[in-house]
Amino acid sequence: MKKIFLLLALPFLAQAQKIDKIITRSETERIETYLASDELAGRKPFTPGIEKAAQFISNEFEKAGLQKTNGSYLQTFYMVKSKLNNFTATIDGKELDAKQVAFFTVEPTISMDEKSGYEVATFQKGESFVPKIYKLMATSKPTIVFLDESFARYIPALAKNGPLNPTQKNVIFILSNTIPTTYKVTANHQVDKLQLSNVVGILPGKSRPNEYVIFSGHYDHLGIGKPVQGDSIYNGANDDAAGTTAVMMLAKYYAKKRDNERTLIFAAFTAEESGGHGSVYFSKQFNPDQVMAMFNLEMIGTESKWGKNSAYITGYEKSSMGEILKKNLVGSQFTFYPDPYLDQNLFYRSDNATLAELGVPAHTISTSKMDSEPNYHKASDEVQTLDLDNMTEIIKAIAKSATSIISGQDTPSRVDTTKLK
Repeated sequence: MKKIFLLLALPFLAQAQKIDKIITRSETERIETYLASDELAGRKPFTPGIEKAAQFISNEFEKAGLQKTNGSYLQTFYMVKSKLNNFTATIDGKELDAKQVAFFTVEPTISMDEKSGYEVATFQKGESFVPKIYKLMATSKPTIVFLDESFARYIPALAKNGPLNPTQKNVIFILSNTIPTTYKVTANHQVDKLQLSNVVGILPGKSRPNEYVIFSGHYDHLGIGKPVQGDSIYNGANDDAAGTTAVMMLAKYYAKKRDNERTLIFAAFTAEESGGHGSVYFSKQFNPDQVMAMFNLEMIGTESKWGKNSAYITGYEKSSMGEILKKNLVGSQFTFYPDPYLDQNLFYRSDNATLAELGVPAHTISTSKMDSEPNYHKASDEVQTLDLDNMTEIIKAIAKSATSIISGQDTPSRVDTTKLK
């Protein structure tokens, strides 16, 4: 039995000698510490801090020798930010106030009623909120949404919506337990065009250059907020400087190996926190049939619920990717598990979702204990709260688990889009 174990472990011992010299704890700390530093002021979109972060990631991709697209690592696109100036809204003759109405719009002026041809949607009590919101952000028709009053707490967040795609159709949210017979809404917004950038580097494949494997994380966070014990900078060390650090470390590792048969794409997305806009734009640059797999890395800086040397994969059952990763780690001490937080809809809440909806085996790898994460979206999400030794081992495990997909030996099954929410 001992001999069998040693035979299984031999490939990992040989691989470990190479990987340990490239993916190191000191390098993990160097990258993570800068991305989560006060100098970047929380990496909020449209701030100098996120521009510094983008430049840093670009420089690291340059050092690794990754290829640019269109002469730059910055994948630039534009979004629209709207600010409500004034509105009037009535349902069945009853006038509504600001606590009952919110808008997704890129138009300066809205004027509509029940005869205007808007699609009508509802949010019933008990429905999952986030997946439906993402679908509404991609709607092809102007829509008025009547939300059960149990969703009242979401109205302020909807009213403060982040940047929107320039093609966004009007979506009007109104608190109402029933669909009224008559309704009328007018609104005026200040509309501004704003620039955003993903950071993307490419390592061409040797024999299958038109088959892509993507490694991604989001480098934006929440910026500066209400002070908590004197700290107002939300540095997002775990969310998601950790995932972005992993992407940069993996880029360096594979660039030094130079043995990838499939093309590898390393992407740091912007504007995940405000609606996944970076990954939405990114996904439109590819034929999804050419994307063989997507490893989206999100919040891997703390121990999982199973302890060290473990992580979970969202949407595990939706493709064979998880089983392939586990197979490639046989003989190691690391284990991947299915997502234990199904009630949180994590598969639909991160940057993997856009490509998954196109059938790509796109999954998020995470260790975050989402039912009890003490620093999630708080100013306390600092480097000091991370386990950098364990995080380094997670990055190594991801590199090893992807081996047969990168080589073209394995291809995960596609996501059945008819079974998605």
